[in-house]
Amino acid sequence: MSDAPDAGIAPAGADVLHDPYAEPRTESPLSHSPYRGMSDADRSALWQQRLHEAEAGLTRLLAARGDEVHLTDWFALQAEIFADLPDPLTAEPPAWQRVFFRGQALMERFLVTRYGEEVLADWARANAEIHRQVEPDHGRGAADPIHRIARQAELYGSTYEFDDAPPTAERAALAITHCSIWDYREQARRTGVRITLASPCTYCTEALSANIRAKGFRPSHQLRSGPTGHGCRWEATDERQEP
Repeated sequence: MSDAPDAGIAPAGADVLHDPYAEPRTESPLSHSPYRGMSDADRSALWQQRLHEAEAGLTRLLAARGDEVHLTDWFALQAEIFADLPDPLTAEPPAWQRVFFRGQALMERFLVTRYGEEVLADWARANAEIHRQVEPDHGRGAADPIHRIARQAELYGSTYEFDDAPPTAERAALAITHCSIWDYREQARRTGVRITLASPCTYCTEALSANIRAKGFRPSHQLRSGPTGHGCRWEATDERQEP
């Protein structure tokens, strides 16, 4: 997600489907939204991990740039990012969602106003180094980073499906047929939230590509727009395979 507003909108959908880590299903070659049954604990944990990746990545980026940022500015930003954290024992996923969106919005605004949109690619690469260290490997090869994209799509209530070709350790792909990030942004815009980027894809494509590369795979993507709204298709292939 890019350019997130401060207010939270609960992710849609609570239907319980199959366990995404179970053995592959045989009744259908196409898996539709298999993470719809994610538990509240898993949803909250992913929001927290995403915030950690983004903030730690920004720390890494700013350190690499040297002394261009006054430390007082950076401390003030961190204080805003982590203000009013939810109770870790009782908070529901939407509370952590609000914290992530607020932090994402603050960090994007902080970077773009100082360095321009071109710095977002650098931030994405810095975040991906943190992602490489904290995102577990599940032994599925190229399917691992693609499943991470699916889990993120699920947090927003997006509609997505894996390719009908079975994923392998060398190649996996996913299509998001309706990206609910766009819905969220428009709802937020109507409530008066300031949006920094013209499109969420500006940062999102950089971030997802960098995450796939950080896990040792070659990313490719296509943006789509049609009757079902905005969407995209992502593929991860082994770096040793021919492009």
